[in-house]
Amino acid sequence: MPPQASSPPKPLWRIYLVFLVPMVLSNFLQSFSGTLNGIFIGQMLGTHALAAVSGMFPIFFFFISLVIGLGAGASVLIGQAWGAREPEKVKAIAGSALALGALIGIVAALLGSVFAREGMQLLGTPADVLDDATAYARVMMLLMPLLLLVILYTQLLRGVSDTVTPLQALLLSTGLGLVLTPALIKGWLGLPPMGIQSAALAGFVSQAASLGFLVWRLRRKGSVLAPDRMLLKSLRLDGKILAQVMRIGLPTGLQMVVISISELVILSLVNGHGSQATAAYGAVTQIVNYVQFPALSIAITASILGAQAIGAGRAERLGAILRTGLWMNVCVTGSLVLLGYALSHWLLGLFITQPEVLAQAEHLLHIMLWSMLLFGFQSVVGGIMRASGVVLMPVAISIACILLVQLPVAYGLNQRFGLEGVWMAFPVTYAAMLALQTGYHQLVWRFKKIERLV
Repeated sequence: MPPQASSPPKPLWRIYLVFLVPMVLSNFLQSFSGTLNGIFIGQMLGTHALAAVSGMFPIFFFFISLVIGLGAGASVLIGQAWGAREPEKVKAIAGSALALGALIGIVAALLGSVFAREGMQLLGTPADVLDDATAYARVMMLLMPLLLLVILYTQLLRGVSDTVTPLQALLLSTGLGLVLTPALIKGWLGLPPMGIQSAALAGFVSQAASLGFLVWRLRRKGSVLAPDRMLLKSLRLDGKILAQVMRIGLPTGLQMVVISISELVILSLVNGHGSQATAAYGAVTQIVNYVQFPALSIAITASILGAQAIGAGRAERLGAILRTGLWMNVCVTGSLVLLGYALSHWLLGLFITQPEVLAQAEHLLHIMLWSMLLFGFQSVVGGIMRASGVVLMPVAISIACILLVQLPVAYGLNQRFGLEGVWMAFPVTYAAMLALQTGYHQLVWRFKKIERLV
């Protein structure tokens, strides 16, 4: 429910935990689903197949980035409207965002499935895995409209402080994936053996079930975002609403796109070292996701709580929300970093069976894992500024660091140190982001007048 003006404020750490715990568990489940696919493919089909699947990740991330940006803008506006107790405005914002998300998914499916092979070739996918990577990519891109709708819906639900329903939906989809992926790889339960495409086909069934559950659960609990007549009527491209959404979401989406493009460049550098390096890249990415997604969840929580405070006319709480978010990053992200170092050999061994590839992946993970703390700090600072609608400068800082720090440093260190030099660029980049974001927040943003956007 929207915050009541008459009720005394709860301790912020408690509000954070109520909001954050289901979201962190949801992100773990999302990562776990991808991890299961990687384990099944790596153990049951081999390193060759894992390299083929890993090559798809940057393209996949590119299209998801657009919807993440859209959801970021819409969730801030929904948070402010929810804080102001205006459910009709919540539905109008959600309807426009979902309509645009569906359109992006359809375009992604058409372009991605038609030009899958060309995309894999542009990435420099090793020739020995090109055919498998292309087959996997085509199925994954056809899945995109469904996947993007589920991702967007869960983002919108966060704007009204509902992080439990997305968790329940992910429990369902992860459980289905756990059963279907190995069954399709080996042809169990009377199913046809699908090889490397098994994870993509299992994902389609799982995401369809997840979306169906979301619709059923929201209608049953009477959520403001349940697909009732008013919300369905709002499923249109409302120019006025989308202008507000994109004012916040477009810079965020652009930032995500730049990140995805940089990942393409990074992957091309990695691919230059052969398919074993590509497999190591895929395994390290899986482990890092378990740390990065919770860090992002803390930043999203800070942004939503900040937006709701602004909507309720309580902008004075933004400083306390920021400080609590930074401490949460120390406790949560810091603990996961330590756990990642302690269990790195065992965790990477879940994906990789060849000893030389495993040793290489473990070394790369050790180089960059600690930098997730820096990533989390700068994300929380940026999330607070986003809650007030200030996104251009924080996003410009992030993009500048990616283009002017990460890529040149990765290229230069790759020339000097080889593959490990590529990974050294990550901590350098996150340190630069943190310094610049903090400087802008302290010297400029905190002196701005905070007002509602909707």
